[in-house]
Amino acid sequence: MLLPRLILLNKPFGVICQFSGDGSRPTLADYVPVPNVYPAGRLDQDSEGLVLLTDDGRLQARIADPKHKLPKTYLVQIEGAITDAAIAKLQTGLMLKDGMTRPAEASRIDPPLIWPRNPPVRFRKSVPDGWISLILREGRNRQVRRMTAAVGFPTLRLVRWQVDRWSIEGLAPGEWREVKAA
Repeated sequence: MLLPRLILLNKPFGVICQFSGDGSRPTLADYVPVPNVYPAGRLDQDSEGLVLLTDDGRLQARIADPKHKLPKTYLVQIEGAITDAAIAKLQTGLMLKDGMTRPAEASRIDPPLIWPRNPPVRFRKSVPDGWISLILREGRNRQVRRMTAAVGFPTLRLVRWQVDRWSIEGLAPGEWREVKAA
């Protein structure tokens, strides 16, 4: 029996998280020339970082389905200097339009040593920015952005760094590698 394929892609900013498109924007097909693999979960085009691709439907469901509660780690550049009160709200869960979020692991971090974004995040002298690490065990549409906005610190840049034990460590934007799925 063949083992399922599992590919880790560092999705660049502006790429649509699907293999087909209308030609106006880049898609996963522009970066991963591997047939019959599909994303296990999505990142919107304004987000960067880890997208897992597999050819196995059960593995895809296990990774993407929130009932499995796989931790997803995000590095988030926010507008403003985040407060302890905002961190505490993220850690206890927030009421969003689609219901209460699960508690997240949230912490203030130093700016990570990662690639520059193209195009760059807007810079404003009058408004500071900061970085947080956020670990979620659910995956609602644009959840990180909605959570940081709900506590008063809009997201400027969003990088998914890790899903469960799989990370983009060492992968530049647009690079991918295949790993053992077991």
